[in-house]
Amino acid sequence: MVRYLVRRALSWLVMIFIATNLVYFLSNIFLHPRANYLGRRPPLPEEQVDATLAAMNLNDKDPLLERWWTWLTNILRHWDWGQGFVGTGDVNGEIAHRMWVSAELVLGATILSVLIGVGLGVYTAARQYRLSDRIWQGISVVAMNTHTVVISLVLVLFAIKVNSMSGSTVFYVTGGRISADGFFASAVELLQRLALPTLSLIFISYASYHMTQRSLLLDNIEMDYVRTARAKGLTRNQAIRRHALRTSIIPVATSVAFSIPSVFTGAVMTETIYAWQGMGQYLVQTISRNDIHGVVATAAFSALLTAIGAILADMLVVALDPRVRVS
Repeated sequence: MVRYLVRRALSWLVMIFIATNLVYFLSNIFLHPRANYLGRRPPLPEEQVDATLAAMNLNDKDPLLERWWTWLTNILRHWDWGQGFVGTGDVNGEIAHRMWVSAELVLGATILSVLIGVGLGVYTAARQYRLSDRIWQGISVVAMNTHTVVISLVLVLFAIKVNSMSGSTVFYVTGGRISADGFFASAVELLQRLALPTLSLIFISYASYHMTQRSLLLDNIEMDYVRTARAKGLTRNQAIRRHALRTSIIPVATSVAFSIPSVFTGAVMTETIYAWQGMGQYLVQTISRNDIHGVVATAAFSALLTAIGAILADMLVVALDPRVRVS
């Protein structure tokens, strides 16, 4: 198992290296850092623009291969991903800060979405076509077709109303740095800031896990091994929990593992509405500012998370399916 994981990790490292370098060349084709200095009043002298871009290794008048080699050697020797136009300009510092902001915002929502979705999938599959099953299916269908902006704005209006009625800040509508002093006060304020975006993300995310888990469970309920378990005296609910769930949860666990990149870079709208300076917002800003180094670093970060997700998916399948473990 260890040898297999090492081989997988090495193969993913090669793919990450190739993909990152490919993104670098594509970014240099489609993004133009010089455009950031056009239209300024008064206009900057071309020599000054050239000098500024050359210091950042972004001068399009220099050969592309020469710029690529400088960029690559800086990464391999010093882990320096270069300078950009977003935030402080230090790509390393921006990624290091923003990935934790996104983690705070989205990891908890993802975990809760999976637990709620899988739990509802088991609950409704065991009560197929009953009233509770139809009600939860209806709610999930509505959730799947509700845009992030809509639910976010509804929650913002709700929070403003609650704050107004209570005369104090129960919910923070925007993110930002924690201003409270002390561990307990800081934790409470963090929860107040996370409440609204977390609810938004849960509402739009849990439904897909619910519907997928329910469908897979209903397929597995008719399998021979589940029928055998029921013939030995287990109830329908017991057979689902002890036997059908173990097999049907494998595709869900795999999809969760592969959703790790979107956890960090996919919550663009949520981060924008609630003013969280995370990876999703950083990706949009780097593209709009022609920030080649920022775009490439974000792509490399997403590729690394994809590799981690793939390895975790393999480990989850092995843990959940004894047939794979034997093979």
